[in-house]
Amino acid sequence: MASRTASKDIITLKGSAAIVSEFFGYAANRCGTGRGTAASSPLIYLRRSVVRKIFGISRLIRGVSVGCSILYNRGVYPEESFARVKKYGLPMLLTQDAAVKTFLTSLTSQLSEWLEAGQLQRIVLVIMSKATGEVLERWNFNIVTDVEVVEKGVIKEKSDKEIMREIQAIMRQVNSCISFLPCLEEPCIFDVLAYTDAETAVPFTWVESDAKLIDNPQMVKLHSFDTKIHKVDTLVSYKVDDLDDE
Repeated sequence: MASRTASKDIITLKGSAAIVSEFFGYAANRCGTGRGTAASSPLIYLRRSVVRKIFGISRLIRGVSVGCSILYNRGVYPEESFARVKKYGLPMLLTQDAAVKTFLTSLTSQLSEWLEAGQLQRIVLVIMSKATGEVLERWNFNIVTDVEVVEKGVIKEKSDKEIMREIQAIMRQVNSCISFLPCLEEPCIFDVLAYTDAETAVPFTWVESDAKLIDNPQMVKLHSFDTKIHKVDTLVSYKVDDLDDE
């Protein structure tokens, strides 16, 4: 897990931020392989929002697997592009693409910075049709930060094992989501949206974006985890198959 003080039950703001940003990297990896979707390399944009405005990294990264867990399980990339590792006491799959690894390192570093400042409110991984741009799924990670910790440097207590159990429950649910989510049977692209406070400084590499919403989505709430400094609530919303409405 993330760096801590001498006691394993004590967690600092920096340690909590590292846990949450690392979690997103693994969760994103977990949702995208072996489903026959991305016939060609998807394009990936990193997005953020300032209240009602959303911005994003202007450069395009081909083949990036953000949130490897989601991208693996949703078949956005072929299974052979991932390697098996152990994390959170579970077998996990991580992208082996060098450009993707660099991107994820940069992403988690930026998320940690915003989390430590108490400025990050939500991260959303969006899966869209490459041909039409239609939004098919939104994986929402809503973040509630203990303001007292950010403003006064208060230290909280929670064991590594307890946090890991909560994250395990989310990862298992991500795996099980493929049983009810519609099949992605076309090439897909995805965005990562980060919602921040209005006063948050915007990196010069980011550009505007819309919110990538789904009309009349189905929504499923997943488990949460709480470091006692950052609480992360998870929800997936998705477009209902037209055939399901008939």
